[in-house]
Amino acid sequence: MGQFRDRMDEELRIRGYSASTRECYVRCVRNFVRHFMRPPDQLTLEHIRQYQLHLTRDRHVAWTYFNQVVCALRFFYREVLKKNWEVRHIPYQKTGRKLPEILSPEEVAALFRATGNLKHRALFMTMYAGGLRVSEVAHLRVTDIDPQRMVIRIEQGKGRKDRYVMLSPYLHAVLQEYAKAVHPDTVLFPSRAGGGPLSPRSIYRIFVRAKTRAHIHKHVYPYSLRHAYATHLLEHGTNLRVIQLLLGHRSLRTTQVYTQVADTQLQATQSPLDRLPDLPSLPPATS
Repeated sequence: MGQFRDRMDEELRIRGYSASTRECYVRCVRNFVRHFMRPPDQLTLEHIRQYQLHLTRDRHVAWTYFNQVVCALRFFYREVLKKNWEVRHIPYQKTGRKLPEILSPEEVAALFRATGNLKHRALFMTMYAGGLRVSEVAHLRVTDIDPQRMVIRIEQGKGRKDRYVMLSPYLHAVLQEYAKAVHPDTVLFPSRAGGGPLSPRSIYRIFVRAKTRAHIHKHVYPYSLRHAYATHLLEHGTNLRVIQLLLGHRSLRTTQVYTQVADTQLQATQSPLDRLPDLPSLPPATS
């Protein structure tokens, strides 16, 4: 894409899009252009329609990826190429809602035990103890840990919002041990190359290895530690509004998804099967 890629990145930067979103949008448009092997300013709405059919009929992509592509193409042709198109002619796909699989407290502990590297274990514990996103834990600085107030400062998280979360006494002890062994300078969990933050891909690979060693078979990933944090807080009686503030959610509706995965109400509700009269006798247990 050449000059078009650079111009798109500039327009995204001007509007304050995050680095990960800029990378995602540019990649989506690049894949679209490569599919037709023609300059993007020569492609039309009909080409976009054909590409959308290709994504659904040939590649069977998830609706989340499909809609990412739509967002990227709408931005590119409206803001970069200044095409006077009706954006409704680049349709989104109907969305769904899939509840996350939740790690139990025992599985979270098993994951930590399976993470032998002290830095990696401290990183995952920080994610779980404070409900941090991958990008937030990757960009934590040493000075963001405040042992005087026992809080962690999350600076410019998603939506460019600052917030504080609790600093667990156990996590504080782990981070002290980690600091003595590694001596991080600026970034709390630096990469080996250059001392910058660990990449999301590296964190994902580390997580998958630990998950395998812990014999966890659920479909989980690093963000699942944030899901577990919110769910476990809710199951122990924390107010939903407090969880919203700790997670940095703009809307309470986003936080309410955890009411559907917490087992508090499920365990307190008796199945109607158990209340039926004259149920058949259970067969004797076999050893």
